[in-house]
Amino acid sequence: MKIIKITDQVSIKRSIEAGTAQQTATVKTIISDVRQRGDGAIREYTEKLDHVQLDSFSITKKEIEEAYNQVDSQFVSIVKEAAENIRSFHEKQLRPSWMTTEENGTILGQKITALDSVGVYVPGGTAAYPSSVLMNVIPAKVAGVKRIVMVSPPDGKGNLPATVLVAAMEAGVKEIYKVGGAQAIAALAYGTESIAPVDKITGPGNIYVALAKREVYGDVAIDMIAGPSEIAILADETARADEIAADLLSQAEHDTRACSVLVTTSMKLAEAVAQEVEKQLTVLPRKEIASQSIADYGAIYVAESTDEAVETINQLAPEHLEIMTENAMELLGKIRHAGAIFIGRYSSEPVGDYFAGPNHVLPTNGTARFSSPLNVDDFQKKSSVIIYSKKALEDHGKKIAEFARNEGLEAHARAVEIRLRGSN
Repeated sequence: MKIIKITDQVSIKRSIEAGTAQQTATVKTIISDVRQRGDGAIREYTEKLDHVQLDSFSITKKEIEEAYNQVDSQFVSIVKEAAENIRSFHEKQLRPSWMTTEENGTILGQKITALDSVGVYVPGGTAAYPSSVLMNVIPAKVAGVKRIVMVSPPDGKGNLPATVLVAAMEAGVKEIYKVGGAQAIAALAYGTESIAPVDKITGPGNIYVALAKREVYGDVAIDMIAGPSEIAILADETARADEIAADLLSQAEHDTRACSVLVTTSMKLAEAVAQEVEKQLTVLPRKEIASQSIADYGAIYVAESTDEAVETINQLAPEHLEIMTENAMELLGKIRHAGAIFIGRYSSEPVGDYFAGPNHVLPTNGTARFSSPLNVDDFQKKSSVIIYSKKALEDHGKKIAEFARNEGLEAHARAVEIRLRGSN
C-alpha cells in the first residue's frame, strides 16, 4: 500500500458512480421500454441480460420450501438472531406523532405516517447478499410499511440464491420477483401487468441500477445512489497491524473500486500494515479483486498529531470508520463525518455488516457529510397539523395579511381578512 505523509488537505481517490453517456442512454431506453410494454419488455431484457427465459417472475411457495431445504439449520438460526438484533436497534428509532396546545387555543403538531409501499432491490451476480435483505426490509417493517416488494436478478437457471430467499422470509417479505437491473427499477417505479408500482425504492446494485434509480427519482423516492464500499481506520501505535490489514482487506474484496484507507500517527504501524496487507493478500480467495482495489484506491496516511489525523478523517467522510486508538472513546466526539463508527479492536466492520443491529446501508463517496445510514425515518413521511383558534387568528391575522401583501399575494391576504370580518 502507498504510504503518504499528510502535508495539507487530504483528497481521497474514489470511484464515482457517474456512468458513461452510453450507459445512461441504455438505462433510459430500458425504462421507457418497460413503461410502454410492461412484462413483455422485462421478459426480453431478462433473456438478453440474465440469459434465462421466465414464464412468471413471481417466487413460488415451492421455491421457498426448496430454499429452506438447501441451507443448513445453523444459517437459519443465525439469520433469525441477526434479524432480531436489527429489529431491536431500529425500533429505538421510532418517533411518535405529536401535538401541542398553545394558550390561545391553537393546536400544532406533526403526524407521522408509514409509506404505503416500498421496493427493495437485492443485487445478484457474483455473490448473494442475504444481509442486504435484512437491512432494507426490517426498518421498513418497523416503520409500518404494509407492502414490501423484493426484486433480484435470477441466475441462468431462473433461480434466486437460497440464502436470499430464506432471509426474505425471515424478514417478512411476501412479494418477491425474479427481476434485476434497470428493468426491475422501472417496474417498481411505474408498474407492469405483474408488478404494481411502489412509493420508494431502496437497495444497492450495479451502475445500471444506480443510474436507473437516479432516472426515476421524482416519480418515486429512492434511498441514495450508493457507490463502491469504503473503510477508513484511525489508529495509533497501540493497534495491531494484522488486525488493521484484515479490516482493510474486508472492504477491498468487495469490488475492484472499493476504497480502503488507514490514517495513523505512527510511521512504524504504517509500514507494518503495508507489509501485512501484502502478506494476507497472498492467501485471500478474492485476491485479484482485493489487489486491484488496494492498488488503485488504497492508501496509508501518516499524520503528525492525533488532531491532524481526526481532521483528515472528517475530510474523507468515510462510509465506515474504525477507531483503534488508546483512548478511542475520547475521539468519538471529534468525529463529524462518518456513516458508521466502530470503536475498539473487537468492533471490526463486519460486525456491523451482519449482526450488531445498526444498518449497513450507508452514505458513500463523501456523502456522510450530509447523509445518514438507512433508518426508520426513510420509510415514513411527516405531515404538519395546524388547528388555528379564533383568538389566534384575531391576534395574528393582520400580520399574516401584511406578510402576504409584501409577497404580492393579495388573495392570500384576503383569505385571512374575510375571516377576521366574519368573526366580528
